Amino acid sequence: MSTGPDVNVVEPTVSVLLDPGWAADSLISDVRRGLGSQPRTLPPKWLYDDRGSDLFDQITRLTEYYPTEAERALLAAHADEIVQLSGADTVVELGSGTSDKTRTLLDAFSSHDQLERFVPVDVSEGTLRTAAHELSRRYPGLKVEAVVGDFTLHLSNLPAGGRKLVAFLGGTLGNLYVEERAAFLGALADSLAPGDCLLLGTDLVKSSDRLIAAYNDPSGVTAAFATNCLSVVNRELGADFDLDAFSFVPFWDPHMERMDLRLRSETPQTVAVPGADLTIELAAGEEIRVEISTKFRPDQLRSELAAAGFALEQLWSDADFALTLSRRTP
Repeated sequence: MSTGPDVNVVEPTVSVLLDPGWAADSLISDVRRGLGSQPRTLPPKWLYDDRGSDLFDQITRLTEYYPTEAERALLAAHADEIVQLSGADTVVELGSGTSDKTRTLLDAFSSHDQLERFVPVDVSEGTLRTAAHELSRRYPGLKVEAVVGDFTLHLSNLPAGGRKLVAFLGGTLGNLYVEERAAFLGALADSLAPGDCLLLGTDLVKSSDRLIAAYNDPSGVTAAFATNCLSVVNRELGADFDLDAFSFVPFWDPHMERMDLRLRSETPQTVAVPGADLTIELAAGEEIRVEISTKFRPDQLRSELAAAGFALEQLWSDADFALTLSRRTP
Protein backbone atom coordinates (compact mmCIF):
# COMPACT_ATOMS: atom_id res chain seq x y z
CA MET A 1 0.00 0.00 0.00
CA SER A 2 1.21 3.47 -0.82
CA THR A 3 -0.24 6.96 -0.55
CA GLY A 4 2.48 8.88 -2.39
CA PRO A 5 3.32 9.22 -6.08
CA ASP A 6 4.60 6.05 -7.70
CA VAL A 7 5.79 5.21 -11.21
CA ASN A 8 3.73 2.01 -11.03
CA VAL A 9 0.41 3.84 -10.71
CA VAL A 10 -2.03 2.60 -13.34
CA GLU A 11 -4.50 5.26 -14.43
CA PRO A 12 -8.08 4.11 -13.77
CA THR A 13 -10.69 3.61 -16.45
CA VAL A 14 -14.32 4.64 -16.11
CA SER A 15 -17.06 3.00 -18.19
CA VAL A 16 -20.41 4.80 -18.22
CA LEU A 17 -23.32 2.42 -18.78
CA LEU A 18 -26.09 4.84 -17.78
CA ASP A 19 -27.70 7.12 -20.35
CA PRO A 20 -27.41 10.86 -19.58
CA GLY A 21 -31.15 11.08 -18.88
CA TRP A 22 -31.27 7.91 -16.80
CA ALA A 23 -31.86 9.57 -13.45
CA ALA A 24 -34.67 11.83 -14.65
CA ASP A 25 -36.44 9.07 -16.58
CA SER A 26 -36.06 6.61 -13.72
CA LEU A 27 -37.41 9.08 -11.16
CA ILE A 28 -40.46 9.84 -13.31
CA SER A 29 -41.14 6.14 -13.79
CA ASP A 30 -40.75 5.36 -10.08
CA VAL A 31 -42.98 8.27 -9.02
CA ARG A 32 -45.74 7.34 -11.44
CA ARG A 33 -45.63 3.68 -10.47
CA GLY A 34 -44.97 4.04 -6.74
CA LEU A 35 -46.86 7.17 -5.77
CA GLY A 36 -49.63 6.80 -8.32
CA SER A 37 -50.89 3.51 -6.89
CA GLN A 38 -51.76 1.89 -3.55
CA PRO A 39 -49.97 1.24 -1.28
CA ARG A 40 -47.75 4.24 -2.02
CA THR A 41 -44.01 3.67 -2.20
CA LEU A 42 -40.77 5.25 -3.36
CA PRO A 43 -37.59 3.22 -4.00
CA PRO A 44 -34.86 3.96 -1.44
CA LYS A 45 -32.38 5.07 -4.13
CA TRP A 46 -34.12 8.48 -4.13
CA LEU A 47 -33.05 9.05 -0.54
CA TYR A 48 -29.45 9.48 -1.67
CA ASP A 49 -28.89 12.81 -3.36
CA ASP A 50 -26.00 14.90 -1.98
CA ARG A 51 -27.98 15.96 1.10
CA GLY A 52 -29.33 12.44 1.66
CA SER A 53 -25.85 10.95 1.39
CA ASP A 54 -24.59 13.44 3.97
CA LEU A 55 -27.50 12.62 6.29
CA PHE A 56 -26.83 8.90 5.93
CA ASP A 57 -23.17 9.49 6.74
CA GLN A 58 -24.36 11.19 9.94
CA ILE A 59 -26.61 8.20 10.68
CA THR A 60 -23.67 5.79 10.46
CA ARG A 61 -21.97 7.76 13.23
CA LEU A 62 -24.93 7.66 15.62
CA THR A 63 -24.55 5.59 18.78
CA GLU A 64 -27.85 3.84 18.10
CA TYR A 65 -26.98 2.81 14.54
CA TYR A 66 -24.81 -0.29 14.86
CA PRO A 67 -24.62 -1.87 11.32
CA THR A 68 -21.79 0.20 9.82
CA GLU A 69 -19.26 -0.31 12.59
CA ALA A 70 -20.31 -3.93 13.17
CA GLU A 71 -19.62 -4.73 9.53
CA ARG A 72 -16.36 -2.77 9.56
CA ALA A 73 -15.16 -4.73 12.60
CA LEU A 74 -16.01 -8.06 10.95
CA LEU A 75 -14.14 -7.07 7.79
CA ALA A 76 -11.08 -6.04 9.81
CA ALA A 77 -11.11 -9.29 11.78
CA HIS A 78 -11.57 -11.64 8.82
CA ALA A 79 -10.13 -9.90 5.76
CA ASP A 80 -7.13 -12.24 5.55
CA GLU A 81 -9.40 -15.30 5.67
CA ILE A 82 -11.60 -13.83 2.95
CA VAL A 83 -8.60 -13.29 0.70
CA GLN A 84 -7.29 -16.81 1.22
CA LEU A 85 -10.64 -18.59 0.92
CA SER A 86 -11.76 -16.68 -2.16
CA GLY A 87 -8.54 -17.07 -4.11
CA ALA A 88 -9.68 -14.03 -6.10
CA ASP A 89 -7.54 -11.74 -8.19
CA THR A 90 -10.43 -9.40 -9.09
CA VAL A 91 -12.73 -7.65 -6.60
CA VAL A 92 -16.04 -6.22 -7.81
CA GLU A 93 -17.90 -3.92 -5.39
CA LEU A 94 -21.58 -3.27 -6.04
CA GLY A 95 -22.89 0.06 -4.80
CA SER A 96 -19.34 1.09 -4.01
CA GLY A 97 -19.67 4.81 -3.26
CA THR A 98 -16.28 5.88 -1.89
CA SER A 99 -15.27 2.23 -1.20
CA ASP A 100 -14.47 3.31 2.35
CA LYS A 101 -15.02 0.01 4.17
CA THR A 102 -13.76 -2.04 1.25
CA ARG A 103 -10.29 -0.58 1.64
CA THR A 104 -9.85 -2.90 4.61
CA LEU A 105 -10.37 -5.80 2.21
CA LEU A 106 -8.17 -4.25 -0.48
CA ASP A 107 -5.39 -3.77 2.09
CA ALA A 108 -5.53 -7.49 2.87
CA PHE A 109 -5.41 -8.43 -0.81
CA SER A 110 -2.50 -6.04 -1.28
CA SER A 111 -0.56 -7.57 1.61
CA HIS A 112 -0.97 -11.00 -0.02
CA ASP A 113 0.10 -9.56 -3.40
CA GLN A 114 -2.95 -11.27 -4.88
CA LEU A 115 -5.14 -8.51 -6.30
CA GLU A 116 -4.82 -7.49 -9.94
CA ARG A 117 -8.04 -5.58 -10.55
CA PHE A 118 -10.74 -3.69 -8.66
CA VAL A 119 -14.11 -2.94 -10.28
CA PRO A 120 -16.21 -0.46 -8.25
CA VAL A 121 -19.81 -0.08 -9.49
CA ASP A 122 -22.05 2.86 -8.59
CA VAL A 123 -24.62 5.20 -10.15
CA SER A 124 -22.71 8.34 -9.09
CA GLU A 125 -20.13 9.13 -11.75
CA GLY A 126 -18.51 11.97 -9.80
CA THR A 127 -18.04 9.89 -6.66
CA LEU A 128 -16.68 6.97 -8.68
CA ARG A 129 -14.15 9.05 -10.59
CA THR A 130 -12.81 10.61 -7.39
CA ALA A 131 -12.61 7.27 -5.59
CA ALA A 132 -11.03 5.51 -8.60
CA HIS A 133 -8.15 8.00 -8.75
CA GLU A 134 -7.60 7.80 -4.99
CA LEU A 135 -7.51 4.00 -5.09
CA SER A 136 -5.12 3.91 -8.05
CA ARG A 137 -2.65 5.92 -6.03
CA ARG A 138 -3.23 4.03 -2.81
CA TYR A 139 -2.53 0.70 -4.52
CA PRO A 140 0.18 1.15 -7.18
CA GLY A 141 -0.04 -1.46 -9.92
CA LEU A 142 -3.74 -2.14 -9.30
CA LYS A 143 -6.02 -1.83 -12.32
CA VAL A 144 -9.11 0.12 -11.27
CA GLU A 145 -11.91 -0.31 -13.80
CA ALA A 146 -14.81 1.76 -12.49
CA VAL A 147 -18.31 1.20 -13.87
CA VAL A 148 -21.03 3.85 -13.72
CA GLY A 149 -24.09 1.63 -13.64
CA ASP A 150 -27.05 0.28 -11.71
CA PHE A 151 -26.25 -3.10 -10.15
CA THR A 152 -29.87 -4.19 -10.68
CA LEU A 153 -29.53 -3.61 -14.44
CA HIS A 154 -25.92 -4.00 -15.52
CA LEU A 155 -24.53 -7.17 -13.98
CA SER A 156 -24.14 -8.74 -17.43
CA ASN A 157 -22.05 -5.75 -18.55
CA LEU A 158 -19.36 -6.01 -15.91
CA PRO A 159 -15.77 -6.60 -17.07
CA ALA A 160 -15.04 -10.24 -17.87
CA GLY A 161 -12.08 -12.38 -16.85
CA GLY A 162 -10.22 -13.09 -13.66
CA ARG A 163 -11.28 -14.99 -10.59
CA LYS A 164 -13.81 -12.72 -8.97
CA LEU A 165 -14.94 -11.83 -5.49
CA VAL A 166 -18.10 -9.70 -5.62
CA ALA A 167 -18.55 -7.57 -2.49
CA PHE A 168 -22.12 -6.50 -1.71
CA LEU A 169 -21.92 -4.86 1.68
CA GLY A 170 -23.81 -2.53 3.99
CA GLY A 171 -26.89 -4.70 4.38
CA THR A 172 -28.11 -3.43 1.00
CA LEU A 173 -29.57 -6.82 0.10
CA GLY A 174 -32.14 -6.21 2.83
CA ASN A 175 -33.49 -3.16 0.96
CA LEU A 176 -34.84 -5.50 -1.74
CA TYR A 177 -38.18 -7.28 -1.50
CA VAL A 178 -38.20 -11.10 -1.51
CA GLU A 179 -38.83 -11.35 -5.25
CA GLU A 180 -36.26 -8.66 -6.00
CA ARG A 181 -33.65 -10.45 -3.89
CA ALA A 182 -34.23 -13.71 -5.75
CA ALA A 183 -34.00 -11.96 -9.13
CA PHE A 184 -30.87 -10.04 -8.15
CA LEU A 185 -29.02 -13.03 -6.71
CA GLY A 186 -29.99 -15.14 -9.72
CA ALA A 187 -28.75 -12.52 -12.17
CA LEU A 188 -25.54 -12.15 -10.18
CA ALA A 189 -24.95 -15.90 -10.24
CA ASP A 190 -25.54 -15.93 -14.00
CA SER A 191 -22.88 -13.23 -14.43
CA LEU A 192 -20.22 -15.23 -12.55
CA ALA A 193 -18.18 -18.29 -13.41
CA PRO A 194 -18.20 -21.41 -11.21
CA GLY A 195 -15.74 -20.84 -8.38
CA ASP A 196 -16.25 -17.07 -8.24
CA CYS A 197 -17.28 -15.78 -4.81
CA LEU A 198 -19.81 -13.44 -3.23
CA LEU A 199 -19.03 -11.57 -0.02
CA LEU A 200 -22.33 -10.45 1.46
CA GLY A 201 -22.97 -8.16 4.42
CA THR A 202 -26.35 -8.64 6.09
CA ASP A 203 -28.00 -7.44 9.26
CA LEU A 204 -29.32 -10.12 11.61
CA VAL A 205 -32.68 -10.57 13.33
CA LYS A 206 -32.53 -9.26 16.89
CA SER A 207 -34.76 -7.64 19.48
CA SER A 208 -37.30 -5.19 18.08
CA ASP A 209 -36.31 -2.59 20.69
CA ARG A 210 -32.73 -2.53 19.43
CA LEU A 211 -33.83 -2.37 15.80
CA ILE A 212 -36.35 0.42 16.29
CA ALA A 213 -33.80 2.44 18.27
CA ALA A 214 -31.32 2.13 15.39
CA TYR A 215 -33.85 3.59 12.93
CA ASN A 216 -35.48 6.22 15.14
CA ASP A 217 -32.73 8.30 16.73
CA PRO A 218 -33.91 11.00 19.14
CA SER A 219 -31.96 13.69 17.27
CA GLY A 220 -34.17 13.20 14.20
CA VAL A 221 -31.41 12.53 11.66
CA THR A 222 -33.09 9.38 10.35
CA ALA A 223 -36.42 11.19 10.06
CA ALA A 224 -34.76 13.94 8.02
CA PHE A 225 -33.10 11.29 5.84
CA ALA A 226 -36.40 9.52 5.18
CA THR A 227 -38.18 12.77 4.34
CA ASN A 228 -35.41 13.78 1.94
CA CYS A 229 -36.87 11.65 -0.86
CA LEU A 230 -39.86 14.02 -0.99
CA SER A 231 -37.44 16.95 -1.24
CA VAL A 232 -35.90 15.22 -4.25
CA VAL A 233 -39.32 14.86 -5.93
CA ASN A 234 -40.14 18.50 -5.14
CA ARG A 235 -36.85 19.72 -6.61
CA GLU A 236 -36.56 17.46 -9.63
CA LEU A 237 -40.21 17.18 -10.70
CA GLY A 238 -41.67 20.42 -9.36
CA ALA A 239 -43.89 18.67 -6.81
CA ASP A 240 -45.41 20.56 -3.88
CA PHE A 241 -45.20 18.06 -1.02
CA ASP A 242 -45.54 19.89 2.31
CA LEU A 243 -42.68 18.25 4.20
CA ASP A 244 -43.84 19.65 7.53
CA ALA A 245 -47.13 17.78 7.13
CA PHE A 246 -45.41 14.38 7.32
CA SER A 247 -44.26 12.38 10.31
CA PHE A 248 -41.67 9.61 10.23
CA VAL A 249 -43.02 6.14 11.11
CA PRO A 250 -40.43 3.35 11.53
CA PHE A 251 -41.72 0.01 12.73
CA TRP A 252 -40.68 -3.62 12.98
CA ASP A 253 -42.67 -6.08 10.86
CA PRO A 254 -42.31 -9.40 12.74
CA HIS A 255 -43.93 -11.45 9.96
CA MET A 256 -41.51 -10.30 7.24
CA GLU A 257 -38.70 -9.72 9.79
CA ARG A 258 -37.85 -6.33 8.43
CA MET A 259 -37.82 -2.69 9.43
CA ASP A 260 -40.42 -0.73 7.49
CA LEU A 261 -39.77 3.01 7.13
CA ARG A 262 -42.71 5.20 6.16
CA LEU A 263 -43.81 8.81 5.97
CA ARG A 264 -47.31 9.52 7.24
CA SER A 265 -49.38 12.44 5.98
CA GLU A 266 -50.87 14.01 9.10
CA THR A 267 -53.39 16.06 7.09
CA PRO A 268 -55.23 15.56 3.79
CA GLN A 269 -53.08 16.75 0.90
CA THR A 270 -53.50 17.24 -2.82
CA VAL A 271 -50.01 17.04 -4.26
CA ALA A 272 -49.20 18.06 -7.83
CA VAL A 273 -46.16 16.48 -9.50
CA PRO A 274 -45.94 18.37 -12.83
CA GLY A 275 -42.77 16.66 -13.97
CA ALA A 276 -44.49 13.27 -13.80
CA ASP A 277 -47.88 14.57 -15.02
CA LEU A 278 -49.42 13.29 -11.79
CA THR A 279 -51.72 14.53 -9.04
CA ILE A 280 -51.89 12.61 -5.75
CA GLU A 281 -54.68 12.74 -3.19
CA LEU A 282 -53.32 11.81 0.24
CA ALA A 283 -55.74 11.14 3.07
CA ALA A 284 -54.92 12.05 6.64
CA GLY A 285 -52.98 9.13 8.07
CA GLU A 286 -51.99 7.74 4.67
CA GLU A 287 -48.41 6.49 4.46
CA ILE A 288 -45.65 6.33 1.86
CA ARG A 289 -43.14 3.52 2.30
CA VAL A 290 -39.64 4.82 1.52
CA GLU A 291 -37.47 1.88 2.57
CA ILE A 292 -37.46 -1.62 3.97
CA SER A 293 -34.51 -3.21 5.71
CA THR A 294 -34.87 -6.96 6.01
CA LYS A 295 -32.98 -8.74 8.79
CA PHE A 296 -31.77 -12.27 8.20
CA ARG A 297 -31.21 -15.57 9.95
CA PRO A 298 -28.27 -17.82 8.90
CA ASP A 299 -30.53 -20.60 7.59
CA GLN A 300 -32.47 -18.08 5.53
CA LEU A 301 -29.26 -16.74 4.00
CA ARG A 302 -28.09 -20.23 3.16
CA SER A 303 -31.44 -21.06 1.55
CA GLU A 304 -31.71 -17.88 -0.55
CA LEU A 305 -28.12 -18.18 -1.73
CA ALA A 306 -28.54 -21.85 -2.64
CA ALA A 307 -31.69 -21.11 -4.62
CA ALA A 308 -29.70 -18.64 -6.72
CA GLY A 309 -26.75 -20.96 -7.32
CA PHE A 310 -24.35 -20.11 -4.46
CA ALA A 311 -22.97 -22.46 -1.82
CA LEU A 312 -22.36 -20.76 1.52
CA GLU A 313 -18.82 -21.59 2.63
CA GLN A 314 -18.22 -19.37 5.66
CA LEU A 315 -20.27 -17.13 7.93
CA TRP A 316 -18.70 -14.68 10.36
CA SER A 317 -20.98 -12.83 12.76
CA ASP A 318 -21.39 -11.06 16.03
CA ALA A 319 -24.70 -10.53 17.80
CA ASP A 320 -25.73 -7.89 15.26
CA PHE A 321 -24.33 -8.46 11.79
CA ALA A 322 -23.03 -11.16 9.47
CA LEU A 323 -20.53 -11.49 6.65
CA THR A 324 -20.99 -14.53 4.44
CA LEU A 325 -18.67 -15.92 1.79
CA SER A 326 -20.38 -18.08 -0.78
CA ARG A 327 -19.17 -19.64 -4.02
CA ARG A 328 -20.87 -19.92 -7.39
CA THR A 329 -21.66 -23.58 -7.92
CA PRO A 330 -21.04 -25.40 -11.25
